[in-house]
Amino acid sequence: MKAFYQKYLLNFKQASGTSRGILRTKETYFLKVMDGDKIGYGECAVFRGLSADDRLDYEEKLFWLCENIDSNKEELLGELIQFPSIQFGLEQALLSVQKNNPFELFPSKFTQSKDSIKINGLIWMGTEVFMHQQIKEKLAAGFSTLKLKIGAIDFDSEISLLKSIRKEFSSEEIEIRVDANGGFHPSEALEKLKRLADFDLHSIEQPIKQGQIAEMAELCLKTPIPIALDEELIGVFDVTNQQKILQTIHPQYIILKPSLVGGFKGSAKWIEMAEKQQIGWWITSALESNIGLNAIAQWTYTLKNKMPQGLGTGGLFTNNFESPLVVNGENLQYNNKIKWNVKL
Repeated sequence: MKAFYQKYLLNFKQASGTSRGILRTKETYFLKVMDGDKIGYGECAVFRGLSADDRLDYEEKLFWLCENIDSNKEELLGELIQFPSIQFGLEQALLSVQKNNPFELFPSKFTQSKDSIKINGLIWMGTEVFMHQQIKEKLAAGFSTLKLKIGAIDFDSEISLLKSIRKEFSSEEIEIRVDANGGFHPSEALEKLKRLADFDLHSIEQPIKQGQIAEMAELCLKTPIPIALDEELIGVFDVTNQQKILQTIHPQYIILKPSLVGGFKGSAKWIEMAEKQQIGWWITSALESNIGLNAIAQWTYTLKNKMPQGLGTGGLFTNNFESPLVVNGENLQYNNKIKWNVKL
């Protein structure tokens, strides 16, 4: 086998607000594996400022992988333990090169266009007017689960946004998830959670910054809203430490981004540990192109988790690849009439 990698810059259609600032571009890398006349593709979607593998030697590791692509897969994944996005790209590429269709990694009713995946509608941070406009658009499109990123505007304005949704729609009609991205200070977090509880929210992601295990454990014990760990899982490579986090904090949910936690294998390990402790979970993409999103979506479908998943980010970029992935209402579908257009 031969392998090559290529850097690619995804351009946002409109600047997207997060707790880490305004995003206008998203860097990613594609791994191309060739075995005879067969070609396989994988996406190594490093997330600058968030990924544990946002390191100066990232491309050096990609080069090493290409030089050693014929090595044992498990040995390669082990060597890449501190580079979860490269692990994921490798998993995709090795699966892809084995298939007649390099983009059908997990054949199912989903890839046959016979079933879909329910997803949440993502509301980006911004001004109150901008966020309100997004909410109206998502509701008009038919979403029954909204995920609001909070922390960009003042808390009272965010409260008034939630109040306006709940004035019109009950929790039976619209499920609301909020994502604080670690934006609350531990001393104020419980009080803010109590205020948010008035709006019958499904959950809140990462209310305080990761790494404050004792404080997060206390919050999860006292919270009036189910708490989902997200950033808390990033960079925790050792199984013993993973178990310790889940056992000590005991969150209500965990959220798995395969690009950030070691791909299919890394995510499956977290799921197995969570289920043993009756901790819920769902899968979320992390601003991958359609190549990475395709892999995540197909794999997610095989897990048969009925909760809405966080997989609706494929339409954010001006220079994404044309693919069969289509958002129809609140469902992610695989439309076989649309062909892939990937030139790498």
